[in-house]
Amino acid sequence: MNRRCWVRWRDSFSDNWKSKIENLKWVGLFAIVVALTVCGARADAQPAEKIFRIGYLDSSSASGSAVLVKAFLQELSKLGWIEGKNIAIEYRFGEGKSDRLPELAYDLVRLKVDLIVVTATPAALAAKNASTAIPIVMASGGDPVGAGLVASLARPGGNVTGLSSLGELNTKRLEILKDTVPKLARVGLLRLPGGGIADELQLKDLRPAALALKLELEEIETPPDAKGLESAFQTGKQKQVGAIMMISTRPFFAERKRIVELAGKHRLPAIYPQKEYVDEGGLMSYGADDTDLFRRAAVYVDKILKGAKPADLPVQQATKFEFVINLKAAKQIGLTIPARVLERANRIIR
Repeated sequence: MNRRCWVRWRDSFSDNWKSKIENLKWVGLFAIVVALTVCGARADAQPAEKIFRIGYLDSSSASGSAVLVKAFLQELSKLGWIEGKNIAIEYRFGEGKSDRLPELAYDLVRLKVDLIVVTATPAALAAKNASTAIPIVMASGGDPVGAGLVASLARPGGNVTGLSSLGELNTKRLEILKDTVPKLARVGLLRLPGGGIADELQLKDLRPAALALKLELEEIETPPDAKGLESAFQTGKQKQVGAIMMISTRPFFAERKRIVELAGKHRLPAIYPQKEYVDEGGLMSYGADDTDLFRRAAVYVDKILKGAKPADLPVQQATKFEFVINLKAAKQIGLTIPARVLERANRIIR
């Protein structure tokens, strides 16, 4: 091969080789783009994390229930359920009007919530009447068997489960009141007008307990508002009651500060169902730890959202109880609490 032919062959081979390399570069680049596009498309196609919708039904108010809602949400968060991330909560408050509960319950059903949390027996009854399919978790119920909410505590058998307080707590409160005020003869009992089966179940225990303790129970019906409660305490003074207690109900709990102030104003010893009344300056309380119950309710919600059925989850009873005495409140009304009563307290505010 002469030199001229060799040069032409060499240049031609070099040009072809460079062309092939360039083509390979473009093919590689194209492959990368395609791969990224496919991966991106697959990422976009990944289903987003489901957001469960939870209904929250309470006959009281948002402000009155804030401390319990906080405990419930904190426990949910520990279990991995974050409001706005994987759960959305539809809050419905009756603002002290229990007759609004059926309407609010049906509203939650229309929204097709995945689960309804109820805070007491009246709300549970309203929710169950609105739906027998949507799971219902009681954060604090009185007597769910007596109210017809569950077949039994061990085997609820329907769409309702959760936590229950013991019914005999009212009897214990009456006994403590009698021990605290030995000469007590007449007790004013605040109750809601038309309180329904929840009130009747509590009265079923209270009335015979009062007879056994030789106490006259003066039942005073009152709406849970400023005017109604003021009138109720005035009625109590007119009836010459020596102390005050109340049916355990969410609307009264929401108005606990006002109730405590009225008891102090009228210088009436009072015992309350929850420690939060004493936190507001009340004299004393005996009852289940509601914040603990609301935390435990979050555990039920967690299990049900993960596939458990309410019918298979036994209703659990309260396990933490507190007797709290406020000596500052006792001093303000001129009451000396006997030593034997103080010895029984879990916590004393001095």
